Amino acid sequence: MDDIKKGYREGEESAKEGWRGHDGEDLADKVGNAGDDIKKNLGNLGDDVRETGRDADREADRNTDSF
Repeated sequence: MDDIKKGYREGEESAKEGWRGHDGEDLADKVGNAGDDIKKNLGNLGDDVRETGRDADREADRNTDSF
C-alpha cells in the first residue's frame, strides 16, 4: 500500500510541476515546486517509518511466539 501511495505522490508532484511550468516558470512556481517536493518527501519518510515500525513489531511477535 505504501508503494502505491509513493507512486501517487510522484505522479501528483509531476503533474503539478508540469502545470505550473506550462506558461513559463516564475518564483511562485519554484516555491510551489519546492513545497511539493518537501510534502512528497515527508510523506514517503512517514511511510518508511511506519513500515519499519511494523517490521519491528512483527519481529518482536515472532520472538515472543517462539518461547
